[in-house]
Amino acid sequence: MAEEDRTRPLRSPGEGRPLPSRPDDGMRSAGAPAHQFPPSPAEPPRSSGRVYGRERPGNSPVKPLKSRGGGGGEVPPTAVHQGGGGRFNRPPKPPRSGRRRPIGKIVAISVAGFLVVLLVAAIGMFFWVNSRLTGIPGVLDDYEGRPGDTPGTNWLLVGSDSRKGLTAAQRKKLATGRAAGQRTDSMMLLHIPEGSDKATLVSLPRDSAVTIPGRGRNKLNAAYTLGGPKLLVRTIENVTGVHIDNYMEIGFAGFVGIVDAIGGVEIDVRAAINDPKAGLNLKKGKQVLTGGEALGYVRTRKGGALPDFERTKRQRQFLGAVVKKAASPGVLINPFTSIPLAASATDAVVVDDSTGAFDMLSLGLAMGDSPVTTVVPFGGNEIAGGGQAVKWDTQKALALFNALKEDKPVPKAILDAN
Repeated sequence: MAEEDRTRPLRSPGEGRPLPSRPDDGMRSAGAPAHQFPPSPAEPPRSSGRVYGRERPGNSPVKPLKSRGGGGGEVPPTAVHQGGGGRFNRPPKPPRSGRRRPIGKIVAISVAGFLVVLLVAAIGMFFWVNSRLTGIPGVLDDYEGRPGDTPGTNWLLVGSDSRKGLTAAQRKKLATGRAAGQRTDSMMLLHIPEGSDKATLVSLPRDSAVTIPGRGRNKLNAAYTLGGPKLLVRTIENVTGVHIDNYMEIGFAGFVGIVDAIGGVEIDVRAAINDPKAGLNLKKGKQVLTGGEALGYVRTRKGGALPDFERTKRQRQFLGAVVKKAASPGVLINPFTSIPLAASATDAVVVDDSTGAFDMLSLGLAMGDSPVTTVVPFGGNEIAGGGQAVKWDTQKALALFNALKEDKPVPKAILDAN
């Protein structure tokens, strides 16, 4: 027995843990328990150890500390233990910088917000303009023998010499005279094609010799004097064979107001003009015209071998320039110019009762795209309405109007003829 005890490993003094069991072990000595009882399965062993210096409640095993970064793991090796409280002090972290949104995202949000505001403003402006338009009833009423509708959109644009809205001082300053009544001072036919081609703007000389329905042979502007816009539209439809879809008219006062609202319009004056009757004295070259100067520029009959023909050219030149500037981003986006322009335009023009703001927008886009401009081919004169009138070249005029009816570009030979 003593022989066997000497072969066993020695234990340190005070060590109370049992030695590994051996098959031939019997009774144990040196403080070891005589019998080993397995733990009860119904009640797991309860640990009453201490965790970092504090009593740990519960029966679950000790879980390692998690790092502050969110991942599992033990206490980092850099943690320093402070005795007594079981606490760990971590080295201080550098201060975090605040999160900043990417510049691209900020720009995108700003642009999107601006576009939303612009869209809301445009919709509001659209309904406001539509509510201010003055419509003339019955201008485009059907009648027996009226030309049928054709592809594209045809506008009749009329400038009248109405002095309505002008004071005596304004009439004197603008040299408009005191003529009573209302007559057409300029007439133009605008064809907007259905496709991607440019629009075509055709001047109709007011002294053109035409047949007015029920009134016989006379000058074209007499149709307006005798029967107003309705008779004028019917006369032009019968002479040209072109179906008129929209009608717009503007007087002297409105003309001046629109030009002044956009801050004047730049015109390339091809020859010096001095016309006291029109209140005009312009030098040759590019210059910005005020409303009063622009009115004189389109009214004067000075210059050129054919004064009336030169006058229609200036009217087309001016109309294209003023619409192009009015439709420019610098005018439309700026409320200090777009709102006065819209107010002046709606006060200045009258339209047929079927024309709305959307039609006006289509007109502005077509005019701002530099339309093809021409005048009705003419050759010679004739006596009509008690005076000398301009006689159209029948064959060339028919070729021009047939191209518009068929929604085709005007033949180059017709354009070159003028």
